[in-house]
Amino acid sequence: MNTTKRILLVEDSPLDVEMTLSALAHHNVSNEVLVVNDGEEALDYLYYRGKFQRRADGNPVVILLDLKMPKMDGLEVLRVIKQDDRLRTIPVVMLTSSREEQDLVRSYQLGTNGYIVKPVDFQAFTEAVRQLGAYWTIHNEPPPDGARGA
Repeated sequence: MNTTKRILLVEDSPLDVEMTLSALAHHNVSNEVLVVNDGEEALDYLYYRGKFQRRADGNPVVILLDLKMPKMDGLEVLRVIKQDDRLRTIPVVMLTSSREEQDLVRSYQLGTNGYIVKPVDFQAFTEAVRQLGAYWTIHNEPPPDGARGA
């Protein structure tokens, strides 16, 4: 059984990656955070493809997923994850700058577990990330890998 509570951060903006990692570190969320830069790379990771063929077994404890990305946007990634019996139980939190109602509604229709709009204010952002990290990596109990479907 995999005991590493890995976080998968799917974000194409280097500034937002740095801000998210800083916020997690600032609040002592010491989980391994794997950063991928677009939706295709996220699916490569989840399906053990390409450079992730030999990655450690087990799914991330949570996926922090940006909405607006090149190659494949967050909504398409979310759709693929939630339609796959082996992946659908992974919590996915949209971490986006989009305040568009249609993005919010579509994210929930596709099965997101949360939708956080990235605040412009760094203090508010770090507090949101702290709460997110504490909940998904400390308090929440994910299903064991074997219970995630075949």
